Amino acid sequence: MKFLCSLFTVFLPILFLSCNITRAVVNLHKNATFPALFIFGDSIFDTGNNNYIKTIAKANFPPYGKDFIGGIPTGRFSDGKIPSDLSAEELGIKTILPPFLDPSLQDQDLLTGVSFASASTGYDPLTARLSSVLSFSDQLELFKEYISKLNKIAGDEKSSAILRESLFLVDGGNNDFLITYFGTLLRKFQYDVPSYIDLLVSHASTFVQELYGLGARKIGVFGLPPIGCVPVSRTLRGGLKRKCAKEYNEAAQLFNNKLSAEIASLKSAQLSEAIIVYADIYNPTLDIIRNPQKYGFEIVDKGCCGTGTVELSFLCKYACSDVSDYVFWDSVHPTEKTYRIIVHRIFEEYISYFI
Repeated sequence: MKFLCSLFTVFLPILFLSCNITRAVVNLHKNATFPALFIFGDSIFDTGNNNYIKTIAKANFPPYGKDFIGGIPTGRFSDGKIPSDLSAEELGIKTILPPFLDPSLQDQDLLTGVSFASASTGYDPLTARLSSVLSFSDQLELFKEYISKLNKIAGDEKSSAILRESLFLVDGGNNDFLITYFGTLLRKFQYDVPSYIDLLVSHASTFVQELYGLGARKIGVFGLPPIGCVPVSRTLRGGLKRKCAKEYNEAAQLFNNKLSAEIASLKSAQLSEAIIVYADIYNPTLDIIRNPQKYGFEIVDKGCCGTGTVELSFLCKYACSDVSDYVFWDSVHPTEKTYRIIVHRIFEEYISYFI
């Protein structure tokens, strides 16, 4: 049990939506002009920031990245591209979104957006400390550093316009439950589920307000998927039949309800100049899990890596023969195929709010 609990200090979150999708790009996306894309959050958005900090929460080794450009592992927790890249691609901004900590970044990279996300982090500051990764406060400090660099490149006036018209995406909460609350139990002794959710929502609200204070005006905030249905949750808490962990999913639903209400409150009162959109992903996610064949998948309860039941990060040693059959790449994170479905649906459903 000690070993299994230690896995929670390195396994990272997911945001995997389901949808009916065509391969064609929706025209609406092309009509939405965003000069840049900025990403904050955890491993679904981390394109490699953790490569440059001292943490074991990394994915910069094979077989991660086997389907990425050149088959190179980059720190992305999947076989290929992740939602940060695919979002930039959908918006027509660029094909990959670089991590801000990459020392090789050029001026053009900064002008069109970067990812500040850090795998294994959460809204709860304790979550980041457990894995020695960037907290949301750290990401905000990096964003301030980014603004300073942007001002030098483009000037204050243009920089303000870039921030005002760009799209900001925020995701968190997965690791707070999977690692900190249900995994290590460190918060479970202090809070029941509703009170812990109140803590997380408070941190999320503060973060959005701070982004607004730094110039962000178009902000998308994602709720939680059914976190009890990821393979590792099924393994540890799903019983002999490895069913979805009911307690985890109930916590996710309550979190989503409270986060959605808080975002609505911010829009109507404190941040009246902003467009803030809460993205409900819980129910669409269940559809892909319950009806995988509809989306071209065969296996939903195991990842492609290893046995697919617990392996991730450094435990991910080898991959399955046909990744296209799998919803999940490792025991937590989706495959690029899944992510492409996810991202297309997100933009199809929510981009009109920002136009």
